Amino acid sequence: MAVARVTELVASSDKGFEDAIKAGVDRAAKTLRGITGVEVTKQAIKVEKNKVKEYRVHLSVTFILEN
Repeated sequence: MAVARVTELVASSDKGFEDAIKAGVDRAAKTLRGITGVEVTKQAIKVEKNKVKEYRVHLSVTFILEN
């Protein structure tokens, strides 16, 4: 039997949503072992002077707890 935990993160990029997702997953993988899935729960854009400045994603990261 396995027990999993879900942790929420926010990641951003000035290039796009896909890049923000990749940055979030790459960063999570540095400190979390056993990641089994990631769900994008929210996307948002920061706008300044009518121009897109930043793409933000909220991620739910699921990982298996070790014994």
